[in-house]
Amino acid sequence: MRLRALLDTDALGLKLLGGEDELDRGVRGVMTTDLRDPSRYLSGGELVLTGLAWRRGAADSEPFVRILVQAGVAALAAGEAELGDVPDDLVVACARHRLPLFAVHESVAFATITEHVVRQVSGERAGDLAAVVDRHRRMMTSGPAGGGPDVVLDLLGSDLDLRAWVLSPTGRLIAAPKETTGARGTVPALDPEACARLAAEHLAAVRTGRRGPHRVVLDRTTYSLFPVRGSGHGPFSEPGDPRGTMLSDWLLAVEADAGDWAEERLDLLQGVTQLIAVERDRRDAARTVRRRLAQEVLELVQTGAAPAEIAARLRVAAPVLLPGLGTAPHWQVVVARVEWEDGRGDGGPVTQALLEEILVDPASTGPEPSDRIAVAHTGDEAIALVPLPSVTDEHDEAGPGVQADALLESVRGPLTAGLDGDGRLTVGVSAAVHSAEGLRGALEEARHARRVAAARPGRVCAAGHQELASHVLLLPFVPDDVRRAFTARLLDPLREYDRRHRAELIPTLEAFLDCDGSWTRCATRLHLHVNTLRYRVGRIEQLTGRDLSRLEDKLDFFLALRMS
Repeated sequence: MRLRALLDTDALGLKLLGGEDELDRGVRGVMTTDLRDPSRYLSGGELVLTGLAWRRGAADSEPFVRILVQAGVAALAAGEAELGDVPDDLVVACARHRLPLFAVHESVAFATITEHVVRQVSGERAGDLAAVVDRHRRMMTSGPAGGGPDVVLDLLGSDLDLRAWVLSPTGRLIAAPKETTGARGTVPALDPEACARLAAEHLAAVRTGRRGPHRVVLDRTTYSLFPVRGSGHGPFSEPGDPRGTMLSDWLLAVEADAGDWAEERLDLLQGVTQLIAVERDRRDAARTVRRRLAQEVLELVQTGAAPAEIAARLRVAAPVLLPGLGTAPHWQVVVARVEWEDGRGDGGPVTQALLEEILVDPASTGPEPSDRIAVAHTGDEAIALVPLPSVTDEHDEAGPGVQADALLESVRGPLTAGLDGDGRLTVGVSAAVHSAEGLRGALEEARHARRVAAARPGRVCAAGHQELASHVLLLPFVPDDVRRAFTARLLDPLREYDRRHRAELIPTLEAFLDCDGSWTRCATRLHLHVNTLRYRVGRIEQLTGRDLSRLEDKLDFFLALRMS
């Protein structure tokens, strides 16, 4: 609203004392204060109401007005209830700094003015936002060329001075506003670390059942997080259980504190998320063909179809997943599973959407960077068929394509926050294969690798095919009660001794085995004299009844440490 409109409302009891040429200034809010320096509570555009309790003499007016002007307030309104007429020194100071000054009649309460301004400003902002929503809705209904997430973010910035970004559940940037300069300066890029932290806060809030929008403060900047849910929201979980979609929902991060907004403004922001969800639904529709291709190949592989039939299906899939590729690519299989601790929910479709996002290059932006990913689901697993344009060396352990150790690096933080105390994500990655005959083996390899990952601690774990040649391949198949009994029998006496005597038998044992039983190397690593090391090893053998010079006992200790 404009300052001029305040004078048109007789019920406010305002009289203009100066600043006639500044009455077209906009009012963005109202604040009542009697502090000598209220700058910390001002953000610009306010009508400041004061009872003049800060004024002890004429010299106080100049610094007070200067502080208000530096903070960018729209005008000052001084009450007449305490001191009678507004002091001349305040009138002069306001005139010097071109700050409009009103006198508030003693019969009018500041609360009356505050309520009027808030109601008018909220109504105008809601009207502005409604126009944005309506404009973008027309754009979206005009077809794909009419708009998208980036367009609505640009409109929020240009029309409402709201900075906003669309993020994936793993913190990947889906859409960002153009770098334009508005009332609050140039829109900054949202760095990957900030994106990941916002996604983690969002998932943690949804997991604990908190109602949105979720308020988050990062580096002294406040964000409000709104979930962006497509029309398919809800089929993967039980009623009232948000976990079925939280791992696949996009989110709208707005640089503002939505707790200060009127209900109408919140409703309209929810409308904005629904418009962005249109683009998400289009993305999901585009993935339907790729999902169907993956499902068909998976069914052929699992039912033992002839390699020629599987090869024919792969030839159909290759042009869809890698347009323009002249020859059939190599393939990799990735298996993932989300497990909830209470057993509720169907992890297959949930993990399918999540795996599609995880397999996207974290450095890519936009809603459609996953055109090369085909993910199916069966039971409680999601299975991805990843094409590789070329393979230079199939036996290279670093290898081409998806690498287990790097796959979850950028998404571990957000997903751990979303699964903490409630569930786990485990992923297995196969080696690359060059023919249909190798797909069945690749599928089993990826499933075995996922079981290896499941045997590790942590909420988010992955393992690759390179690890399947190790003894750890056996560990996932050992029953939990057997593992617990085995490790307790060997390690509990050492842990108890360490606890009671503040000793370090467990670290000594780990170092001794890691040094292949070499006394000299182990003593050097631990910064001990060899005789001290021999004493500790002797104590270990005495407490456990084992002999660390025997290969069988060394192996038992090694496995116990790996399983503990």
